[in-house]
Amino acid sequence: MSRGFDSFDIDDFRGSDSGSERGMGGGSGSSWDKWRELQNIYREEERSDALAREAPQRSGRERPPVPREERVREVLQQRVRTNYTDSNKPYSLRDSEIHALSEVGKFRVIAKNDLAEFAYNGDRDRMENDVENLVRQGLVKVITIPNIDYNPTEVVTLTKEGHRLLSRGQVVRRDQATYHGLKKPREAAHDADLYRLYHKASDEIESRGGRVLRVRLDYEIKDELYSRIARAAKDKRRKPEAVRGEVAERYHLKVVSGKIPIPDLRIEYVNENEHQIQHRDLELATDHYRPRGLSEKARAGFQIYARPEETSRLRRIRDERELTAAIYSL
Repeated sequence: MSRGFDSFDIDDFRGSDSGSERGMGGGSGSSWDKWRELQNIYREEERSDALAREAPQRSGRERPPVPREERVREVLQQRVRTNYTDSNKPYSLRDSEIHALSEVGKFRVIAKNDLAEFAYNGDRDRMENDVENLVRQGLVKVITIPNIDYNPTEVVTLTKEGHRLLSRGQVVRRDQATYHGLKKPREAAHDADLYRLYHKASDEIESRGGRVLRVRLDYEIKDELYSRIARAAKDKRRKPEAVRGEVAERYHLKVVSGKIPIPDLRIEYVNENEHQIQHRDLELATDHYRPRGLSEKARAGFQIYARPEETSRLRRIRDERELTAAIYSL
C-alpha cells in the first residue's frame, strides 16, 4: 500500500470443468429458433469485433482524445529529471518514469507494447528510454515470456527496490495495492493482458463521465475473501453455505454452484455527480478455460473478454447460452 515518503510531488475457475458438454438437442422448432438467434448474435458480434480490430489502424484524428490520453500528454511534456533520495540511495527520475512505476506496480506485470500504447500515448522511443533508465537504477526489470501460441513477449515488472520506492511515495491512492515480481510465471502472459483489458474498460467508463478510483486484482480480493471466510467458519454453529453467501454479498459477489467466482480484475469508479462507488468485474478468458467454468463466471455477472482469435471459438459454445452475450473481444 502507498504511504508516507513525501519526496514525490506529484476461487479461480480456469481449466476446471467436471461436467460434460451438452448439445442443443433435437430438431424442435424452439431449438431451431434458438440456433438462428445465436447465429444472428455471432454475426453481429463478429462484425463489431472486425470494426474494433480496424479502429487502431485509423487516424487518431477521427476521434477526440480520451481523458487518459490527455493526462498522459501532460506527463510526457515534463522532461526534466528530479533527484530523489530513499534510504540514502539517490534516484534521478522524470514524471513519465514515476508514472510508469505506478502503472507497473498496480498491475504487477505489463507488456512493453501495452506500456508504450497506454502509458506513453504510443511513444515507443520515450518508453524504451524511460524503462532503460529505470532498469539501470534497479527499479524495474524486463523479462521475456515465451509463449507457444504467440510471439515471445517482453514484460516489465517492479523490483523489490522499485516497489519500496513506490510504496513510500504519494503516487497512488493509499488503498491501491501494488506488487512486484511475477506471481506465477506460467500465467504471466495472461496477467500482462489485464493491463490492456483495464484500459479498454476504463476508457469506456471515463467516456461516460465516470472517474476510476482504483483497480483490484484477483490476488487482493482472494486474500481478503478467504481470510474472512476462515474467520467466520470458526463459528461451528453457522452453516458453510450461509457463511459463503454472507461473505460473497459483502464483496458484491455471487455464489455460483456452491462457489464464489472471483474476477481477474475489478475496477472501482464513481459517476459524475454521484458519490456511490460502483464497480465493474472483468474476466480474461484463454483457451485453457472450459465452457462450464466460463458459464459460471458469466452467471456471476462478470464481463468476459478474450483475444480476437479466441472470441469466435468461445462464442460457438452451444450448451451455455448465457455465455454468448457475456463475451467481448479484447
